[in-house]
Amino acid sequence: MEKYKISRAMRFFFLVAGSLLWVGIWLTGFTTVHWLLYIPAVFFLFAAATGICPGMIVSNLLFGKRSDG
Repeated sequence: MEKYKISRAMRFFFLVAGSLLWVGIWLTGFTTVHWLLYIPAVFFLFAAATGICPGMIVSNLLFGKRSDG
């Protein structure tokens, strides 16, 4: 699982983005917001807390790792 760890800068980005999503959900109303908006909000905070990003894992599996050569 160590190969799926993301950098501290990406963790901070996911923390800010996830927090903004949750503030937007809260301001709109938890019962008003469509359930689909909860998925990225949960994934962003999960990635910030653990350092493991499910979206990066799926994209690496689909497209492979980038090579600068």
